[in-house]
Parts: sequence; structure tokens; C-alpha cells
Amino acid sequence: MKYLGTLLLIGLVVYCVIDIVRSQDDERLGVHPALWVLLVVLFPLVGGIVWLAVSRTRRAGRTGTVRADAPAGPLAPDDDPEFLWRLDQERRRREQRGPDDRPAPDDEPRDQTGPAAG
Repeated sequence: MKYLGTLLLIGLVVYCVIDIVRSQDDERLGVHPALWVLLVVLFPLVGGIVWLAVSRTRRAGRTGTVRADAPAGPLAPDDDPEFLWRLDQERRRREQRGPDDRPAPDDEPRDQTGPAAG
């Protein structure tokens, strides 16, 4: 317990230095990362708090208000497992029919979810 404060301060410095190195230029307010690291190492408590405040404010402004518990959907069709499954099913149906068979009107692929409500 005697060295708990020192260990917490070292942890803060290490965390901030890693965060500074991995940060983008706009999060650092255009300041070179070496200057931020110097500030955090020379003035650990103040420098760490200043860095966390500046970087978190910039990140929050850049990303907007995104809820952490909001489900993130696929960004592209090839990231959607359901879409890939339907493509695979359609490919298998085509292979079973053969190259000369024409698809019947009932064989056309359909969306399982139906038309979009709107």
C-alpha cells in the first residue's frame, strides 16, 4: 500500500505515452508527439491529465455521439454473413441445375426478410 500512488502514476504515464504514440495528428492538436511525451514524463500528473482531456475531447468531437451498446451492422455486403449465405445458396442452386437449364420463375432468389417497410 505504501507505493500504490507511485504505481498508479507510473501506470498513467505508460498509458499516456502509448496513447500519444498511437494517436492521430488532430488528437494532438498538431503538436509533435515527442513534445507530448516530454510533457507527460516531466510532469506526470498534470501532463497525463492534460493529455487525456485534450485527446478525449478531440476524439469525442470527431466521432460524434455513438452509443457503446448500439449494435454495429456490417459496413459492406461482403461483411454481412446472411448476404454471403444467400450468395452461396444461389451458387449451389445454379450448380445443381447445370449450364443448360434456365431458371424457372419460382427459382429466382428471394430476400428472406421480404420487402422493406417504408
